[in-house]
Amino acid sequence: MTAIPTYDDGALLRGLALDLDRPAFFRFRKLPHAERVVITNLEGNWAVLTSDELRAFVAGALDPASSLHTLLRERNFLRAHHDVAAARARLEHRRVHLDRGPILHMMIVTLRCNETCLYCHASRAEMDAVHTDMTPEIADASVDLAFQTTSPSLTIEFQGGEPLVNFPIVKRIVERGQAKSRETGKPVEFTMVTNLALMDEDKLAFLLANKVQICTSIDGPEELHDKQRKLPLAPAEGRGARNDGSAYRVAAYWIRRINEAYVAAGLDPSLYHVEALLTTTRSSLERWKEIVDTFVSLGVKSIFLRPIDPFGFAEKTAKIVEYPRADYLAYYRAATDYVLSLNRSGTQLLERYAAIFLTKILRGEDPNFLDIRSPEGAGVGALAYNYDGKVFTSDEGRMLHERGDDAFLLASDVRTARYREVVGHPTVRSTVIASNLDGQPDCVSCAYNPYCGTQTAHNHKTLGSIFGRARESHVCAVHKGVQDYLFETLATADAETLEILHRWTTIRPREHFVQRPERAG
Repeated sequence: MTAIPTYDDGALLRGLALDLDRPAFFRFRKLPHAERVVITNLEGNWAVLTSDELRAFVAGALDPASSLHTLLRERNFLRAHHDVAAARARLEHRRVHLDRGPILHMMIVTLRCNETCLYCHASRAEMDAVHTDMTPEIADASVDLAFQTTSPSLTIEFQGGEPLVNFPIVKRIVERGQAKSRETGKPVEFTMVTNLALMDEDKLAFLLANKVQICTSIDGPEELHDKQRKLPLAPAEGRGARNDGSAYRVAAYWIRRINEAYVAAGLDPSLYHVEALLTTTRSSLERWKEIVDTFVSLGVKSIFLRPIDPFGFAEKTAKIVEYPRADYLAYYRAATDYVLSLNRSGTQLLERYAAIFLTKILRGEDPNFLDIRSPEGAGVGALAYNYDGKVFTSDEGRMLHERGDDAFLLASDVRTARYREVVGHPTVRSTVIASNLDGQPDCVSCAYNPYCGTQTAHNHKTLGSIFGRARESHVCAVHKGVQDYLFETLATADAETLEILHRWTTIRPREHFVQRPERAG
């Protein structure tokens, strides 16, 4: 395992007496690439100080007439002016999602897939493995269980394998979901993660008519994408893009085709467009500019610079695809700097990691990205329904099952499962406890505690414990590194850059995709 760099934050204050009558509760972290220190409080207010300013703050030596004193007072860092009610309200606002129940319901309609990816996390099956297709009975039972959620609305996400392989079940789930929405009064959204290689005009017409959001995968320019995502040559009669063996070209065709359809429907293209996921491999690290330029050329409006995960086939191909996380963070900084420069020249593109964290930092809101919250979303924010009827806390838990590890299994058969027994399962209770950052030894004292999250399935897989060990965790290293970059940028940014970063946090709901009962069908 690659060593994770650590920083001795405590050296900043060593030997200095803390005036307990002046500062309110705070955590702090020295930024590794800047002569500055981040301080945060329990409710997630923050400030970036120089080392001298930090020492003056903790010693109670700030000039009451200074702008820094005013800032720290407004952000609830001074004991004499501490507003408990405001702190409580802000903290409650950040965690409003915790009592709602699972909102995301991932349905793995098949393990079959027509592409072979070097890092496949889903443990895909060959195209003749029809026994890995979800049956109509399991599909119906999965929808019925999903609609028992206590969440006021829900999202059903189609995954695989490749969900277009089992399109009749996709259609069945959509239609049953719309009927259950009318029956229960709960709004529903549908989304599909697809490689697009099996798309055709008939399938697209159904997806568009039934308001199914479409997300695909793009790993970068054609040569890199096709190197990592192999698509066998096959006839493509009836489809708009000829399958000539290039996974990139067929995906690019359908991205543009779908985006054109949204425009033709009168939808705002800045909001309604195909999203594309990126998996960063070792081959990606030196090609960050080409990768970003590829996303721009395809009309994709956001890029998620995700590091590779250790699930599925990625475990076997680690010698080819893995890399030290310090190398990833250098890649992240370079790519995001470039994305910011494109924004300054008028190109609309945001980096998704940054947007998630900045929404928490700048707006004091949690966008409810389930992998980066405390506690995590496994079991309490999401459930995964496997093709064979098994129910898991998360898609990663389902991935572990495909490799023989049932640590995150909640129900063996969705047709007989009881909702309360699923969400109240001891495994769900355990993951909630293990992913509560206020109970983690390192996380409880980390300045980034208000904005961060841990992943129990990743901890279990890589560190042998759902609690994990933050100082050895690749997830922790990435989260800290991304937030270091963001706070360094916030501390030194000009007005234009600050405006861009604030714009990335703007939450514009895609109302077109929300199927409300009175309009469903």
